[in-house]
Amino acid sequence: GKLGRYPPWPGKIVNPPKDLKKPRGKKCFFVKFFGTEDHAWIKVEQLKPYHPHKEEMIKINKGKRFQQAVDAVEEFLRKTKGKDQASSHNSTEEKNRRNSSEERGKQSTGEEKRKASLSEGKVKKGTGEGKKRVSSVSSERGSKSPLKRAQDQSPRKRGRPPKDEKDLTIPESSTVKRMMTGTVAGFKWPPSVSEPVKDSDPHFHHFLLSQTEKPAVCYQAITKKLKVCEEETGSTSIQAADSTAVNGSITPTDKKIGFLGLGLMGSGIVSNLLKMGHTVTVWNRTAEKCDLFIQEGARLGRTPAEVVSTCDITFACVSDPKAAKDLVLGPSGVLQGIRPGKCYVDMSTVDADTVTELAQVIVSRGGRFLEAPVSGNQQLSNDGMLVILAAGDRGLYEDCSSCFQAMGKTSFFLGEVGNAAKMMLIVNMVQGSFMATIAEGLTLAQVTGQSQQTLLDILNQGQLASIFLDQKCQNILQGNFKPDFYLKYIQKDLRLAIALGDSVNHPTPMAAAANEVYKRAKALDQSDNDMSAVYRAYIH
Repeated sequence: GKLGRYPPWPGKIVNPPKDLKKPRGKKCFFVKFFGTEDHAWIKVEQLKPYHPHKEEMIKINKGKRFQQAVDAVEEFLRKTKGKDQASSHNSTEEKNRRNSSEERGKQSTGEEKRKASLSEGKVKKGTGEGKKRVSSVSSERGSKSPLKRAQDQSPRKRGRPPKDEKDLTIPESSTVKRMMTGTVAGFKWPPSVSEPVKDSDPHFHHFLLSQTEKPAVCYQAITKKLKVCEEETGSTSIQAADSTAVNGSITPTDKKIGFLGLGLMGSGIVSNLLKMGHTVTVWNRTAEKCDLFIQEGARLGRTPAEVVSTCDITFACVSDPKAAKDLVLGPSGVLQGIRPGKCYVDMSTVDADTVTELAQVIVSRGGRFLEAPVSGNQQLSNDGMLVILAAGDRGLYEDCSSCFQAMGKTSFFLGEVGNAAKMMLIVNMVQGSFMATIAEGLTLAQVTGQSQQTLLDILNQGQLASIFLDQKCQNILQGNFKPDFYLKYIQKDLRLAIALGDSVNHPTPMAAAANEVYKRAKALDQSDNDMSAVYRAYIH
């Protein structure tokens, strides 16, 4: 695979469990990452030999975990070399040639040392070891599976074997079937609620929240399949389940997917849906934004009504309540394409009243409705790392499983329509208020003669340290306000959150104060910049 953007990571090829299907398409191998318990399906054209690229790898990635992984490779090679010397007088080169030309797919025991590669692949959690070969596999920022963006990155033409394919013999079967049976630390993740999991993204976490009069919420890790834990109180707990014991690849739904709205968030979502093999028809108010996705394999819809009528499940992600209503109720809108059985999923961040109204009109035409606003930004959308908050039709939520896995790392089901809208506004209220506080602190440091960089360094050493804090401070220190989350939209979310507080007579003074600062930033023409440009509202 391409080097540079995604640092390489060492790994070794292992035999997958018997019931583990290979992803469809190009030839690939099952690889275990050194220094982790992650596993991956790796396409052959995305593999490179370990030794020739070892120094390059080390230059690219200087992290502590990476160095530990390299040390683990070297230790593995030392052990393997010792075994080879004791058990075989045949040359490794002869075995490699024989296996690659005549017996590819059969046993190989002595050639592990040469079998190292660089790649990008879908991460697979698991435990246990089998007889393996060394490979190097690239990872990407965070823990999300790199395959999403790596799938089509190799410039090699389809069907053409890579130069190093002679090194890609499949090792002998061993104890690898134990690999996926252990319990993985932390949360487990399934794509579906009602059936045994067939295929899932192992970095996709899935939660259920059914609210009752006594919402005693707990977390419980289980394996293989999501179950709902009914306690004596009658409350249903949030849970997560391990689906990686069955398969580490996403099988895209065979349902036709529509997508309306190709903004900062929608663009990344559609790109990941396409990369994971979904059939997608797109529409955007300004049609030229569709062109890139048409090139990636999407179909073009002329109107929202046409998209809904030709697709099974249509997603929408637009800017605000007015846009969401216009999309559904306007001329050639979503409602005109709704017939019994048609599904509509609104991913826009809007107020509960708006989403409830839209749900009612969709359902009145025989349609099925799910609200599914997303927490994240453009970068997380592109990375397929969004957090999805869903509510409404539970069956539709399950039908969206492969789509949610393609676009997100975590999904929550929150019960009846309106719950996701409220939760999303609260999340963004906290985020928007925090952003304003960061800007306030940085500007106060500046005017009192303190180093802004030192303030960031101090914060990053304390309990407030986070990716969000660091990225937003870096934006401000560099004067780079390229939008990752539009300032005008975080102000809209603060406004709606304050209104939510009003509706239940609950005070929101912090959000109200932050809202005033964002309004000042809008008056200074910062609407289309990143939310971190709220900093400019504080500059005298």
